[in-house]
Amino acid sequence: MRVTRITTNLRVPDIDAAKSFYTGYLGLTDEEFNLGWVARYTSPETGAHVQLVTRDATAAEDSVMSVHTTDVEAAYREAQQLGYEIVHPITTEAWGPRRFFVRAPDGTVINVVGHPTEHAEDVS
Repeated sequence: MRVTRITTNLRVPDIDAAKSFYTGYLGLTDEEFNLGWVARYTSPETGAHVQLVTRDATAAEDSVMSVHTTDVEAAYREAQQLGYEIVHPITTEAWGPRRFFVRAPDGTVINVVGHPTEHAEDVS
């Protein structure tokens, strides 16, 4: 799998209540998106970012990080071939990304995600 970015999924009880700490104190002022249950905040200067999650809207379990890849289909097949547990099947979500959840051998649940606009030649 070719990983293009890894994002921490930080569990919070309320995104709006947590937002000021991450945007004000930590300076992650760019809100890349906010779906109410998940929001990503980024530093415009450094690109450092965090994703706040209350509860995943479509998966039975929450993930601790999102691993972005250029070929989510290949990553899904590879996870299956290696015998890893698929926690959330590969799905194109209503908000755009195609993703699945896989459980690492240590029990950690990881969201593997691709976006229709991400292509190997476009990602640096």
